[in-house]
Amino acid sequence: MRMLRPCVLSAVLVAALSATSCKREAAPAATTAPAPAAPAPAATTPAAMTAAPAQRVFAQEELDQMVAPIALYPDSLLTQVLMAATYPGNVADAVAWSKAHPDAKGDAAVKLVADQPWDPSVQSLVAFPPVMSTLSQDPGWVQRLGDAFLAQPGDVMDAVQRLRRAAQAAGNLQSSEQQKVTVVAAPSAPAPVVVEGQAPPPPPPTQIIQIEPANPEVVYVPSYNPTTVYGSWPYPSYPPAYYPPAPAWYPGSVLAAGLAFGTGVAVADALWGDWDWHGGDVDIDVNRYNNINVNRQIDASRSTWRHDANFRGDVPYRDARSREQFGQQRLPGADQRQQFRGNDAAHQANRDRARQEMERRGFEAPAASNRQAQERAREAGRDIQNRPGGLDSRPGQGGAGVQRDPSRERARETAQARTRDASQRDVSRDHAREVAQQRGDRAQAGTHRDAGPRTTHANAQQRDHARNEARGAQAQHMQRSQANQPRLQDHAQQRQTHEVSRNNAFEGARHPQQSRQQLERGQQSRQMQQRPQSQRSGGHQVQRQSRPSHGGGGARRRG
Repeated sequence: MRMLRPCVLSAVLVAALSATSCKREAAPAATTAPAPAAPAPAATTPAAMTAAPAQRVFAQEELDQMVAPIALYPDSLLTQVLMAATYPGNVADAVAWSKAHPDAKGDAAVKLVADQPWDPSVQSLVAFPPVMSTLSQDPGWVQRLGDAFLAQPGDVMDAVQRLRRAAQAAGNLQSSEQQKVTVVAAPSAPAPVVVEGQAPPPPPPTQIIQIEPANPEVVYVPSYNPTTVYGSWPYPSYPPAYYPPAPAWYPGSVLAAGLAFGTGVAVADALWGDWDWHGGDVDIDVNRYNNINVNRQIDASRSTWRHDANFRGDVPYRDARSREQFGQQRLPGADQRQQFRGNDAAHQANRDRARQEMERRGFEAPAASNRQAQERAREAGRDIQNRPGGLDSRPGQGGAGVQRDPSRERARETAQARTRDASQRDVSRDHAREVAQQRGDRAQAGTHRDAGPRTTHANAQQRDHARNEARGAQAQHMQRSQANQPRLQDHAQQRQTHEVSRNNAFEGARHPQQSRQQLERGQQSRQMQQRPQSQRSGGHQVQRQSRPSHGGGGARRRG
Protein backbone atom coordinates (compact mmCIF):
# COMPACT_ATOMS: atom_id res chain seq x y z
CA MET A 1 0.00 0.00 0.00
CA ARG A 2 2.76 2.38 0.87
CA MET A 3 4.46 1.48 -2.36
CA LEU A 4 1.27 2.02 -4.41
CA ARG A 5 0.38 5.37 -2.86
CA PRO A 6 3.40 7.25 -4.36
CA CYS A 7 2.65 5.65 -7.75
CA VAL A 8 -0.94 6.75 -7.62
CA LEU A 9 0.07 10.24 -6.63
CA SER A 10 2.57 10.47 -9.45
CA ALA A 11 -0.02 9.25 -11.94
CA VAL A 12 -2.49 11.89 -10.78
CA LEU A 13 0.13 14.60 -11.08
CA VAL A 14 1.03 13.53 -14.62
CA ALA A 15 -2.62 13.54 -15.64
CA ALA A 16 -3.18 16.98 -14.17
CA LEU A 17 -0.16 18.37 -15.97
CA SER A 18 -1.25 16.90 -19.27
CA ALA A 19 -4.77 18.32 -18.88
CA THR A 20 -3.39 21.77 -18.14
CA SER A 21 -1.19 21.67 -21.20
CA CYS A 22 -4.14 20.59 -23.31
CA LYS A 23 -6.21 23.55 -22.11
CA ARG A 24 -3.39 25.98 -22.90
CA GLU A 25 -3.05 24.62 -26.41
CA ALA A 26 -6.81 24.71 -26.96
CA ALA A 27 -7.17 28.31 -25.88
CA PRO A 28 -5.07 29.79 -28.75
CA ALA A 29 -6.88 27.52 -31.17
CA ALA A 30 -10.20 28.92 -30.00
CA THR A 31 -9.04 32.49 -30.49
CA THR A 32 -7.42 31.98 -33.90
CA ALA A 33 -10.14 29.81 -35.40
CA PRO A 34 -12.48 32.69 -36.46
CA ALA A 35 -9.62 34.61 -38.07
CA PRO A 36 -10.11 33.22 -41.61
CA ALA A 37 -13.74 34.42 -41.62
CA ALA A 38 -12.80 38.05 -40.90
CA PRO A 39 -11.49 39.00 -44.40
CA ALA A 40 -14.82 37.95 -45.95
CA PRO A 41 -16.19 41.53 -46.12
CA ALA A 42 -12.92 42.74 -47.61
CA ALA A 43 -13.17 40.08 -50.26
CA THR A 44 -16.60 41.35 -51.34
CA THR A 45 -15.47 44.94 -51.64
CA PRO A 46 -13.47 44.54 -54.89
CA ALA A 47 -16.32 42.52 -56.34
CA ALA A 48 -18.73 45.29 -55.54
CA MET A 49 -16.39 47.86 -57.09
CA THR A 50 -16.04 45.91 -60.29
CA ALA A 51 -19.77 45.29 -60.50
CA ALA A 52 -20.61 48.97 -60.16
CA PRO A 53 -20.59 50.56 -63.62
CA ALA A 54 -18.76 53.78 -64.42
CA GLN A 55 -20.70 56.98 -64.33
CA ARG A 56 -22.24 57.81 -67.68
CA VAL A 57 -20.91 60.95 -69.36
CA PHE A 58 -23.62 61.08 -72.04
CA ALA A 59 -27.25 60.03 -71.78
CA GLN A 60 -28.96 57.67 -74.21
CA GLU A 61 -30.67 60.45 -76.17
CA GLU A 62 -27.36 62.31 -76.53
CA LEU A 63 -25.62 59.22 -77.85
CA ASP A 64 -28.37 58.57 -80.39
CA GLN A 65 -28.14 62.18 -81.51
CA MET A 66 -24.35 61.96 -81.97
CA VAL A 67 -24.14 58.68 -83.89
CA ALA A 68 -27.20 59.31 -86.10
CA PRO A 69 -25.17 60.77 -89.05
CA ILE A 70 -22.85 57.72 -89.26
CA ALA A 71 -24.83 54.81 -87.73
CA LEU A 72 -25.65 53.37 -91.19
CA TYR A 73 -22.02 53.31 -92.38
CA PRO A 74 -20.44 49.89 -92.97
CA ASP A 75 -19.09 48.42 -89.73
CA SER A 76 -15.42 48.76 -90.65
CA LEU A 77 -15.79 52.37 -91.85
CA LEU A 78 -17.88 53.24 -88.79
CA THR A 79 -15.17 51.85 -86.50
CA GLN A 80 -12.44 53.80 -88.27
CA VAL A 81 -14.46 57.03 -87.86
CA LEU A 82 -14.99 56.40 -84.14
CA MET A 83 -11.31 55.69 -83.56
CA ALA A 84 -10.23 58.78 -85.51
CA ALA A 85 -12.73 60.99 -83.62
CA THR A 86 -10.72 60.45 -80.44
CA TYR A 87 -8.03 62.65 -82.08
CA PRO A 88 -10.01 65.77 -83.08
CA GLY A 89 -6.89 67.82 -83.74
CA ASN A 90 -5.56 65.27 -86.22
CA VAL A 91 -8.96 65.08 -87.91
CA ALA A 92 -8.95 68.86 -88.45
CA ASP A 93 -5.51 68.65 -90.09
CA ALA A 94 -6.59 65.73 -92.25
CA VAL A 95 -9.69 67.64 -93.38
CA ALA A 96 -7.52 70.56 -94.48
CA TRP A 97 -5.23 68.18 -96.37
CA SER A 98 -8.17 66.49 -98.08
CA LYS A 99 -9.55 69.85 -99.25
CA ALA A 100 -6.13 70.74 -100.67
CA HIS A 101 -5.98 67.37 -102.54
CA PRO A 102 -9.53 66.80 -103.82
CA ASP A 103 -8.48 64.07 -106.27
CA ALA A 104 -6.68 61.91 -103.70
CA LYS A 105 -8.61 58.83 -102.57
CA GLY A 106 -8.19 55.15 -101.79
CA ASP A 107 -5.01 53.49 -100.60
CA ALA A 108 -2.93 55.93 -102.64
CA ALA A 109 -4.18 58.85 -100.55
CA VAL A 110 -3.31 57.00 -97.33
CA LYS A 111 0.24 56.45 -98.55
CA LEU A 112 0.56 60.16 -99.37
CA VAL A 113 -0.01 61.09 -95.72
CA ALA A 114 2.25 58.40 -94.29
CA ASP A 115 4.71 61.05 -93.09
CA GLN A 116 2.06 63.21 -91.41
CA PRO A 117 2.13 63.25 -87.57
CA TRP A 118 -1.36 61.77 -87.29
CA ASP A 119 -2.70 58.60 -85.78
CA PRO A 120 -3.05 55.75 -88.33
CA SER A 121 -6.83 55.72 -87.86
CA VAL A 122 -6.94 59.36 -89.03
CA GLN A 123 -4.62 58.67 -91.94
CA SER A 124 -6.88 55.86 -93.14
CA LEU A 125 -9.88 58.23 -93.47
CA VAL A 126 -8.28 60.37 -96.20
CA ALA A 127 -9.08 57.44 -98.51
CA PHE A 128 -12.76 58.50 -98.31
CA PRO A 129 -13.30 62.15 -99.34
CA PRO A 130 -17.09 61.97 -98.67
CA VAL A 131 -16.37 61.08 -95.04
CA MET A 132 -13.86 63.92 -94.73
CA SER A 133 -16.48 66.30 -96.12
CA THR A 134 -18.94 65.22 -93.42
CA LEU A 135 -16.38 65.53 -90.62
CA SER A 136 -15.35 69.00 -91.79
CA GLN A 137 -18.80 70.51 -91.19
CA ASP A 138 -18.86 70.29 -87.38
CA PRO A 139 -15.55 69.90 -85.46
CA GLY A 140 -17.40 70.14 -82.13
CA TRP A 141 -19.50 67.13 -83.04
CA VAL A 142 -16.34 65.18 -83.92
CA GLN A 143 -14.81 65.87 -80.51
CA ARG A 144 -17.97 64.89 -78.64
CA LEU A 145 -18.21 61.69 -80.68
CA GLY A 146 -14.65 60.74 -79.77
CA ASP A 147 -15.17 61.56 -76.09
CA ALA A 148 -18.26 59.36 -76.01
CA PHE A 149 -16.40 56.47 -77.66
CA LEU A 150 -13.60 56.69 -75.10
CA ALA A 151 -15.88 56.96 -72.07
CA GLN A 152 -18.75 54.68 -73.14
CA PRO A 153 -17.75 52.49 -76.11
CA GLY A 154 -20.41 49.88 -75.39
CA ASP A 155 -23.16 52.46 -75.02
CA VAL A 156 -22.13 54.07 -78.31
CA MET A 157 -22.42 50.81 -80.21
CA ASP A 158 -25.77 50.07 -78.50
CA ALA A 159 -26.99 53.42 -79.84
CA VAL A 160 -25.84 52.35 -83.31
CA GLN A 161 -27.89 49.17 -83.06
CA ARG A 162 -30.98 51.07 -81.86
CA LEU A 163 -30.82 53.39 -84.85
CA ARG A 164 -30.21 50.57 -87.29
CA ARG A 165 -33.28 48.76 -86.03
CA ALA A 166 -35.30 51.96 -86.42
CA ALA A 167 -34.08 52.45 -90.00
CA GLN A 168 -34.84 48.82 -90.83
CA ALA A 169 -38.35 49.14 -89.34
CA ALA A 170 -38.90 52.27 -91.45
CA GLY A 171 -37.91 50.34 -94.60
CA ASN A 172 -34.72 52.31 -95.24
CA LEU A 173 -32.08 49.68 -94.47
CA GLN A 174 -31.76 46.56 -96.59
CA SER A 175 -29.19 44.80 -98.73
CA SER A 176 -28.37 46.28 -102.14
CA GLU A 177 -25.69 46.31 -104.78
CA GLN A 178 -23.55 48.51 -102.58
CA GLN A 179 -23.92 46.85 -99.16
CA LYS A 180 -24.94 43.65 -97.42
CA VAL A 181 -27.15 43.84 -94.31
CA THR A 182 -27.08 40.81 -91.98
CA VAL A 183 -29.07 40.17 -88.79
CA VAL A 184 -27.47 37.82 -86.23
CA ALA A 185 -28.37 36.85 -82.68
CA ALA A 186 -26.86 39.01 -79.97
CA PRO A 187 -24.65 37.39 -77.33
CA SER A 188 -26.15 36.88 -73.91
CA ALA A 189 -25.39 39.82 -71.64
CA PRO A 190 -25.88 40.24 -67.88
CA ALA A 191 -28.75 42.32 -66.63
CA PRO A 192 -27.88 46.03 -66.50
CA VAL A 193 -27.09 47.49 -63.10
CA VAL A 194 -29.28 50.39 -62.03
CA VAL A 195 -27.28 53.24 -60.48
CA GLU A 196 -29.06 55.41 -57.96
CA GLY A 197 -29.71 58.92 -59.26
CA GLN A 198 -29.43 57.94 -62.93
CA ALA A 199 -31.96 56.81 -65.50
CA PRO A 200 -32.15 53.04 -65.89
CA PRO A 201 -30.13 51.78 -68.85
CA PRO A 202 -32.00 50.26 -71.81
CA PRO A 203 -32.27 46.49 -72.03
CA PRO A 204 -29.58 44.73 -74.03
CA PRO A 205 -30.46 44.02 -77.69
CA THR A 206 -31.48 40.55 -78.78
CA GLN A 207 -30.28 40.95 -82.37
CA ILE A 208 -27.23 42.51 -84.04
CA ILE A 209 -27.51 44.21 -87.45
CA GLN A 210 -24.23 44.10 -89.34
CA ILE A 211 -23.47 46.17 -92.46
CA GLU A 212 -20.67 45.14 -94.80
CA PRO A 213 -19.64 46.22 -98.31
CA ALA A 214 -21.10 44.00 -101.03
CA ASN A 215 -17.63 43.98 -102.60
CA PRO A 216 -14.86 43.96 -99.92
CA GLU A 217 -12.57 45.96 -102.20
CA VAL A 218 -15.08 48.72 -103.06
CA VAL A 219 -16.67 50.77 -100.29
CA TYR A 220 -19.73 52.95 -100.88
CA VAL A 221 -20.28 55.72 -98.33
CA PRO A 222 -24.03 56.13 -97.81
CA SER A 223 -25.58 59.55 -97.53
CA TYR A 224 -28.92 60.13 -95.82
CA ASN A 225 -30.96 62.60 -93.81
CA PRO A 226 -31.07 61.46 -90.17
CA THR A 227 -34.29 63.36 -89.53
CA THR A 228 -36.23 61.08 -91.92
CA VAL A 229 -34.31 57.83 -92.41
CA TYR A 230 -35.05 56.58 -88.88
CA GLY A 231 -38.76 57.29 -89.01
CA SER A 232 -40.24 59.28 -86.15
CA TRP A 233 -37.42 60.63 -83.97
CA PRO A 234 -38.09 59.73 -80.31
CA TYR A 235 -36.22 62.66 -78.72
CA PRO A 236 -37.65 66.05 -79.78
CA SER A 237 -35.24 67.86 -77.45
CA TYR A 238 -32.24 66.17 -79.10
CA PRO A 239 -32.82 66.29 -82.87
CA PRO A 240 -30.09 64.76 -85.04
CA ALA A 241 -27.88 66.94 -87.20
CA TYR A 242 -27.90 66.68 -90.98
CA TYR A 243 -24.64 67.27 -92.86
CA PRO A 244 -25.35 67.54 -96.60
CA PRO A 245 -23.01 65.57 -98.85
CA ALA A 246 -20.69 67.07 -101.40
CA PRO A 247 -22.44 67.10 -104.83
CA ALA A 248 -19.24 65.99 -106.55
CA TRP A 249 -19.43 62.55 -104.89
CA TYR A 250 -23.18 62.03 -105.28
CA PRO A 251 -24.04 63.08 -108.84
CA GLY A 252 -27.75 62.89 -109.59
CA SER A 253 -28.64 61.39 -106.19
CA VAL A 254 -31.89 62.49 -104.61
CA LEU A 255 -32.21 62.16 -100.84
CA ALA A 256 -35.87 61.58 -100.10
CA ALA A 257 -36.26 59.25 -97.15
CA GLY A 258 -33.75 56.47 -97.83
CA LEU A 259 -30.04 56.08 -98.55
CA ALA A 260 -28.12 57.47 -101.50
CA PHE A 261 -24.85 55.96 -102.73
CA GLY A 262 -22.37 57.90 -104.77
CA THR A 263 -19.13 56.84 -106.36
CA GLY A 264 -17.48 53.81 -104.76
CA VAL A 265 -13.94 54.00 -103.37
CA ALA A 266 -11.57 51.16 -104.22
CA VAL A 267 -9.57 50.15 -101.15
CA ALA A 268 -7.49 47.12 -100.21
CA ASP A 269 -5.81 47.85 -96.88
CA ALA A 270 -7.18 51.24 -95.77
CA LEU A 271 -9.84 49.64 -93.54
CA TRP A 272 -7.92 47.56 -91.00
CA GLY A 273 -10.20 47.93 -87.93
CA ASP A 274 -13.60 46.39 -87.17
CA TRP A 275 -15.90 46.34 -84.15
CA ASP A 276 -16.30 43.00 -82.40
CA TRP A 277 -20.01 42.86 -81.57
CA HIS A 278 -19.50 39.83 -79.36
CA GLY A 279 -16.32 40.96 -77.59
CA GLY A 280 -17.14 44.65 -77.21
CA ASP A 281 -13.84 46.03 -78.56
CA VAL A 282 -12.04 46.96 -81.80
CA ASP A 283 -10.24 44.15 -83.61
CA ILE A 284 -7.25 45.05 -85.79
CA ASP A 285 -6.32 43.17 -88.95
CA VAL A 286 -2.56 43.23 -88.42
CA ASN A 287 -1.72 42.25 -91.99
CA ARG A 288 -3.74 45.06 -93.52
CA TYR A 289 -2.44 47.52 -90.95
CA ASN A 290 1.20 46.71 -91.70
CA ASN A 291 0.61 46.75 -95.46
CA ILE A 292 -0.73 50.33 -95.43
CA ASN A 293 1.35 51.67 -92.52
CA VAL A 294 4.82 50.80 -93.69
CA ASN A 295 6.51 53.25 -91.29
CA ARG A 296 4.52 52.08 -88.24
CA GLN A 297 4.59 48.32 -88.12
CA ILE A 298 2.96 46.58 -85.15
CA ASP A 299 3.40 43.13 -83.67
CA ALA A 300 0.91 40.38 -84.41
CA SER A 301 -0.02 40.24 -80.73
CA ARG A 302 -1.52 43.73 -80.85
CA SER A 303 -4.80 42.70 -82.37
CA THR A 304 -6.90 45.06 -80.23
CA TRP A 305 -7.02 48.83 -80.67
CA ARG A 306 -5.85 51.04 -77.83
CA HIS A 307 -6.12 54.80 -77.72
CA ASP A 308 -2.73 56.56 -77.98
CA ALA A 309 -2.69 59.77 -75.94
CA ASN A 310 0.43 61.00 -77.77
CA PHE A 311 -1.72 61.98 -80.77
CA ARG A 312 -4.34 63.74 -78.63
CA GLY A 313 -2.30 66.93 -78.47
CA ASP A 314 -3.62 69.74 -76.29
CA VAL A 315 -7.26 68.65 -76.53
CA PRO A 316 -8.42 67.80 -72.98
CA TYR A 317 -10.41 64.70 -72.10
CA ARG A 318 -13.98 65.23 -71.03
CA ASP A 319 -14.38 62.81 -68.11
CA ALA A 320 -12.20 62.05 -65.10
CA ARG A 321 -11.86 58.36 -65.94
CA SER A 322 -10.34 59.13 -69.34
CA ARG A 323 -7.99 61.67 -67.81
CA GLU A 324 -6.79 59.14 -65.26
CA GLN A 325 -6.51 56.33 -67.81
CA PHE A 326 -4.68 58.27 -70.52
CA GLY A 327 -2.28 60.25 -68.39
CA GLN A 328 -3.69 63.76 -68.09
CA GLN A 329 -3.12 64.10 -64.37
CA ARG A 330 -2.85 67.22 -62.27
CA LEU A 331 0.32 69.17 -62.87
CA PRO A 332 3.11 68.91 -60.29
CA GLY A 333 2.88 71.44 -57.49
CA ALA A 334 -0.91 71.84 -57.70
CA ASP A 335 -1.25 71.21 -53.97
CA GLN A 336 1.29 73.91 -53.25
CA ARG A 337 -0.72 76.36 -55.34
CA GLN A 338 -3.79 75.53 -53.27
CA GLN A 339 -1.86 76.23 -50.08
CA PHE A 340 -0.61 79.51 -51.51
CA ARG A 341 -4.23 80.53 -52.19
CA GLY A 342 -5.13 79.82 -48.56
CA ASN A 343 -6.86 76.48 -49.16
CA ASP A 344 -4.72 74.45 -46.77
CA ALA A 345 -6.03 72.68 -43.65
CA ALA A 346 -4.97 75.43 -41.21
CA HIS A 347 -6.79 78.19 -43.10
CA GLN A 348 -9.86 76.00 -43.51
CA ALA A 349 -9.95 75.34 -39.75
CA ASN A 350 -9.73 79.09 -39.07
CA ARG A 351 -12.60 79.74 -41.45
CA ASP A 352 -14.71 77.07 -39.76
CA ARG A 353 -14.07 78.58 -36.32
CA ALA A 354 -14.95 82.07 -37.55
CA ARG A 355 -18.18 80.76 -39.08
CA GLN A 356 -19.13 79.02 -35.86
CA GLU A 357 -18.44 82.18 -33.84
CA MET A 358 -20.65 84.21 -36.20
CA GLU A 359 -23.47 81.71 -35.86
CA ARG A 360 -23.10 81.76 -32.06
CA ARG A 361 -23.50 85.55 -32.02
CA GLY A 362 -26.60 85.43 -34.16
CA PHE A 363 -25.12 86.23 -37.57
CA GLU A 364 -26.50 84.30 -40.49
CA ALA A 365 -24.11 82.08 -42.39
CA PRO A 366 -23.01 83.39 -45.82
CA ALA A 367 -24.97 82.27 -48.85
CA ALA A 368 -23.66 79.12 -50.45
CA SER A 369 -24.73 80.12 -53.98
CA ASN A 370 -25.92 83.08 -56.01
CA ARG A 371 -29.48 81.79 -55.98
CA GLN A 372 -29.51 81.62 -52.18
CA ALA A 373 -28.12 85.16 -51.96
CA GLN A 374 -30.86 86.44 -54.29
CA GLU A 375 -33.56 84.72 -52.25
CA ARG A 376 -32.23 86.28 -49.05
CA ALA A 377 -32.18 89.72 -50.67
CA ARG A 378 -35.81 89.33 -51.77
CA GLU A 379 -36.86 88.23 -48.29
CA ALA A 380 -35.09 91.22 -46.72
CA GLY A 381 -36.87 93.57 -49.14
CA ARG A 382 -40.25 92.09 -48.26
CA ASP A 383 -39.51 92.44 -44.54
CA ILE A 384 -38.62 96.12 -44.94
CA GLN A 385 -41.79 96.83 -46.90
CA ASN A 386 -44.00 95.05 -44.37
CA ARG A 387 -42.43 96.83 -41.38
CA PRO A 388 -44.77 99.45 -39.77
CA GLY A 389 -42.17 102.20 -39.88
CA GLY A 390 -40.97 101.37 -43.41
CA LEU A 391 -37.38 102.27 -44.18
CA ASP A 392 -37.21 104.70 -41.22
CA SER A 393 -37.89 101.95 -38.68
CA ARG A 394 -34.88 99.74 -38.04
CA PRO A 395 -35.25 96.45 -36.25
CA GLY A 396 -34.08 96.41 -32.65
CA GLN A 397 -34.39 94.02 -29.84
CA GLY A 398 -37.73 92.32 -29.51
CA GLY A 399 -38.67 93.37 -33.00
CA ALA A 400 -39.54 96.99 -31.97
CA GLY A 401 -38.38 99.93 -34.06
CA VAL A 402 -35.93 102.52 -32.75
CA GLN A 403 -37.43 106.07 -32.64
CA ARG A 404 -35.85 109.01 -34.41
CA ASP A 405 -33.51 111.52 -32.74
CA PRO A 406 -35.61 114.41 -31.21
CA SER A 407 -33.04 117.10 -32.10
CA ARG A 408 -32.98 115.95 -35.67
CA GLU A 409 -36.78 116.01 -35.78
CA ARG A 410 -36.87 119.59 -34.46
CA ALA A 411 -34.31 120.74 -37.01
CA ARG A 412 -36.34 119.14 -39.81
CA GLU A 413 -39.53 120.83 -38.61
CA THR A 414 -37.79 124.24 -38.36
CA ALA A 415 -36.47 123.93 -41.91
CA GLN A 416 -39.91 123.00 -43.19
CA ALA A 417 -41.49 126.02 -41.39
CA ARG A 418 -38.95 128.38 -42.94
CA THR A 419 -39.64 126.96 -46.33
CA ARG A 420 -43.38 127.49 -45.90
CA ASP A 421 -42.85 131.13 -44.76
CA ALA A 422 -40.66 131.89 -47.75
CA SER A 423 -43.26 130.41 -50.07
CA GLN A 424 -46.01 132.56 -48.50
CA ARG A 425 -43.89 135.73 -48.88
CA ASP A 426 -43.32 134.94 -52.55
CA VAL A 427 -47.06 134.47 -53.05
CA SER A 428 -47.85 137.83 -51.36
CA ARG A 429 -45.24 139.63 -53.45
CA ASP A 430 -46.64 138.19 -56.68
CA HIS A 431 -50.16 139.21 -55.67
CA ALA A 432 -49.10 142.81 -54.97
CA ARG A 433 -47.34 142.98 -58.36
CA GLU A 434 -50.47 141.82 -60.14
CA VAL A 435 -52.65 144.41 -58.33
CA ALA A 436 -50.30 147.24 -59.30
CA GLN A 437 -50.23 146.10 -62.92
CA GLN A 438 -54.04 146.03 -63.04
CA ARG A 439 -54.25 149.60 -61.65
CA GLY A 440 -51.81 150.90 -64.23
CA ASP A 441 -53.80 149.26 -67.03
CA ARG A 442 -56.99 150.93 -65.81
CA ALA A 443 -55.31 154.37 -65.63
CA GLN A 444 -53.99 154.04 -69.19
CA ALA A 445 -57.43 153.02 -70.41
CA GLY A 446 -58.98 156.15 -68.76
CA THR A 447 -56.47 158.40 -70.49
CA HIS A 448 -57.44 156.97 -73.86
CA ARG A 449 -61.07 157.53 -73.12
CA ASP A 450 -60.44 161.22 -72.26
CA ALA A 451 -58.67 161.87 -75.55
CA GLY A 452 -61.95 161.48 -77.35
CA PRO A 453 -62.62 161.25 -81.08
CA ARG A 454 -59.90 163.80 -81.94
CA THR A 455 -57.12 161.47 -81.00
CA THR A 456 -58.71 158.61 -82.86
CA HIS A 457 -59.12 160.70 -86.05
CA ALA A 458 -55.50 161.90 -85.89
CA ASN A 459 -54.21 158.37 -85.52
CA ALA A 460 -56.26 157.25 -88.50
CA GLN A 461 -54.80 160.04 -90.66
CA GLN A 462 -51.27 159.10 -89.65
CA ARG A 463 -51.86 155.51 -90.57
CA ASP A 464 -53.28 156.46 -94.01
CA HIS A 465 -50.33 158.78 -94.67
CA ALA A 466 -47.82 156.06 -93.81
CA ARG A 467 -49.66 153.60 -95.98
CA ASN A 468 -49.63 155.99 -98.97
CA GLU A 469 -45.92 156.66 -98.57
CA ALA A 470 -45.21 152.93 -98.54
CA ARG A 471 -47.24 152.44 -101.72
CA GLY A 472 -45.41 155.31 -103.45
CA ALA A 473 -42.00 153.91 -102.52
CA GLN A 474 -42.99 150.51 -103.83
CA ALA A 475 -44.19 152.01 -107.13
CA GLN A 476 -40.92 153.94 -107.59
CA HIS A 477 -38.94 150.78 -106.95
CA MET A 478 -40.92 148.91 -109.61
CA GLN A 479 -40.36 151.69 -112.13
CA ARG A 480 -36.63 151.72 -111.53
CA SER A 481 -36.51 147.96 -111.89
CA GLN A 482 -38.37 148.08 -115.21
CA ALA A 483 -36.13 150.90 -116.48
CA ASN A 484 -32.97 149.04 -115.57
CA GLN A 485 -34.17 145.72 -116.98
CA PRO A 486 -33.00 146.33 -120.63
CA ARG A 487 -29.64 147.56 -119.42
CA LEU A 488 -29.18 144.53 -117.22
CA GLN A 489 -30.12 142.24 -120.09
CA ASP A 490 -27.60 143.95 -122.43
CA HIS A 491 -24.91 143.70 -119.81
CA ALA A 492 -25.60 140.03 -119.28
CA GLN A 493 -25.57 139.37 -123.02
CA GLN A 494 -22.27 141.21 -123.47
CA ARG A 495 -20.77 139.33 -120.60
CA GLN A 496 -21.94 136.03 -122.04
CA THR A 497 -20.55 136.97 -125.47
CA HIS A 498 -17.26 137.95 -123.91
CA GLU A 499 -17.09 134.70 -122.00
CA VAL A 500 -17.88 132.69 -125.11
CA SER A 501 -15.37 134.54 -127.23
CA ARG A 502 -12.74 134.23 -124.56
CA ASN A 503 -13.25 130.57 -123.86
CA ASN A 504 -13.97 129.40 -127.41
CA ALA A 505 -10.75 128.61 -129.22
CA PHE A 506 -12.50 128.08 -132.58
CA GLU A 507 -14.26 131.47 -132.70
CA GLY A 508 -11.65 132.94 -135.14
CA ALA A 509 -12.12 130.03 -137.53
CA ARG A 510 -15.84 130.82 -137.86
CA HIS A 511 -15.25 134.61 -138.58
CA PRO A 512 -11.92 134.96 -140.45
CA GLN A 513 -12.54 138.58 -141.67
CA GLN A 514 -13.15 139.83 -138.13
CA SER A 515 -10.15 138.00 -136.87
CA ARG A 516 -7.98 139.52 -139.65
CA GLN A 517 -9.13 143.07 -138.84
CA GLN A 518 -8.34 142.58 -135.16
CA LEU A 519 -4.89 141.35 -136.13
CA GLU A 520 -4.23 144.36 -138.38
CA ARG A 521 -5.29 146.78 -135.68
CA GLY A 522 -2.97 145.11 -133.28
CA GLN A 523 -0.07 145.37 -135.74
CA GLN A 524 -0.72 149.07 -136.37
CA SER A 525 -0.78 149.79 -132.67
CA ARG A 526 2.48 147.92 -132.22
CA GLN A 527 4.11 149.89 -135.08
CA MET A 528 2.96 153.19 -133.61
CA GLN A 529 4.49 152.29 -130.31
CA GLN A 530 7.79 151.32 -131.96
CA ARG A 531 8.28 154.71 -133.88
CA PRO A 532 10.84 157.19 -132.54
CA GLN A 533 9.69 160.05 -130.37
CA SER A 534 10.57 162.61 -133.04
CA GLN A 535 8.21 161.07 -135.58
CA ARG A 536 5.25 161.07 -133.31
CA SER A 537 2.57 163.81 -133.53
CA GLY A 538 3.77 165.38 -130.33
CA GLY A 539 6.75 167.04 -132.19
CA HIS A 540 4.73 168.58 -135.11
CA GLN A 541 2.14 171.24 -135.31
CA VAL A 542 -1.20 170.05 -136.39
CA GLN A 543 -2.78 172.32 -139.02
CA ARG A 544 -6.49 172.36 -139.45
CA GLN A 545 -8.49 174.23 -142.02
CA SER A 546 -10.27 177.21 -140.69
CA ARG A 547 -13.95 177.47 -141.19
CA PRO A 548 -15.20 180.33 -143.32
CA SER A 549 -16.91 183.13 -141.49
CA HIS A 550 -20.45 184.12 -142.20
CA GLY A 551 -21.03 187.83 -141.79
CA GLY A 552 -19.25 189.60 -139.00
CA GLY A 553 -17.20 188.24 -136.31
CA GLY A 554 -20.00 188.83 -133.98
CA ALA A 555 -22.16 186.30 -135.77
CA ARG A 556 -23.31 183.47 -133.46
CA ARG A 557 -22.29 180.00 -134.42
CA ARG A 558 -25.18 177.76 -134.98
CA GLY A 559 -25.29 174.52 -133.32
